[in-house]
Amino acid sequence: MTFTIRMGLPEMAAVWTDLTTRDKHGKLDANEQKDFRKLGKALNFLRQNPHHNSLATHEITDLTSRYGFKVFQSYLENNTPAAGRFFWAYGPDRGEITVLGIEPHPEDSKNGAYKRFKLSVFPPATPKLP
Repeated sequence: MTFTIRMGLPEMAAVWTDLTTRDKHGKLDANEQKDFRKLGKALNFLRQNPHHNSLATHEITDLTSRYGFKVFQSYLENNTPAAGRFFWAYGPDRGEITVLGIEPHPEDSKNGAYKRFKLSVFPPATPKLP
């Protein structure tokens, strides 16, 4: 099954729009281009298989408990200890995944990083026809 990737509101949608617009106009610096390519590759893996080995996907129970739905974390790079990570959940509709946050420089979870982390919200679900 291939998933549709959506961006959480308002933060992730704004980040994605900014990155894609600046990339289209050649306005990303070298580091931003590198990070944008990593994110694009990771989102492609996520679209095809949310538990792809390269993503090292796992549930973050602290965030699941706090938000009331399963929140997963995946890595932007494989086998890289300081890899950026992004947070996502299934939904709002069947066959969709929403990216709810991104953290380019991970903090140590033992120091309460997940308590300080704020996720974007789900975009509206597609209205169901009667």
